[in-house]
Amino acid sequence: MSDPTRTSQSTRHATDPAAAAARTPAAAVAPSIRRPLAAAFRLLLTTAALTGLLLAALGSPAPAELLTRFTVQANLALALVSACSAQRAWAGRRPVSPRLTGALLVFLTLPALVHYALPAADATAFTLPGTGAPTTAQALSGHLLLGLTPLAALADWLLLTTPRGFRLPYAWQWPAYPLLYLALTLAFPTTTGAPPPTVPTALTLALAIFLLPLITLGIDQVRPSPRRHKNRISPTGISPLK
Repeated sequence: MSDPTRTSQSTRHATDPAAAAARTPAAAVAPSIRRPLAAAFRLLLTTAALTGLLLAALGSPAPAELLTRFTVQANLALALVSACSAQRAWAGRRPVSPRLTGALLVFLTLPALVHYALPAADATAFTLPGTGAPTTAQALSGHLLLGLTPLAALADWLLLTTPRGFRLPYAWQWPAYPLLYLALTLAFPTTTGAPPPTVPTALTLALAIFLLPLITLGIDQVRPSPRRHKNRISPTGISPLK
């Protein structure tokens, strides 16, 4: 049986335009599709994350200690990846790996879930430091880092990315860092500047860490594909004219 990925001797050494086009891979002639709206949205997402981090640093008596908080780490990673993703969308390059974007989505959703749905775990190192009367900067940073950026990352995933890009092995890869972070908060609570979680709270956090990737994978398999501009002559947008 012939190998469709290999070219014949006559095609390989042919010099006419038709033969040259036949031996050119499709990826080499596929037009780059620039996505300025996606680039602008991700640039705004980067700005929101950086603004929240700056406000959190201004409202904290010890800004360096914020780097030990899970929320700050997740939003800092979001700012870097969103900036890279915006540049790729603007230039029409291949998007960032779903393995990385999916992990960030889980990392951002976890502290937001802890803050809004698990009040017993809100005092742990997964969220921002809390005070009795938060300042304006602290309140704004909390809304940005625990509310706006997770929702914006969720909207980016649902509206601007192709579905079914996540794979089943991600379900055990994504929880690795949150579980390691949870173990460190239990073993060395003084390094995060937050009280260690109780046993019920730690078990609840571990359950959420395991379930969030599975829920994300399940939604990714059934969600519809966002509408994209296509070639009016060829439905694939890259195949030759019919």
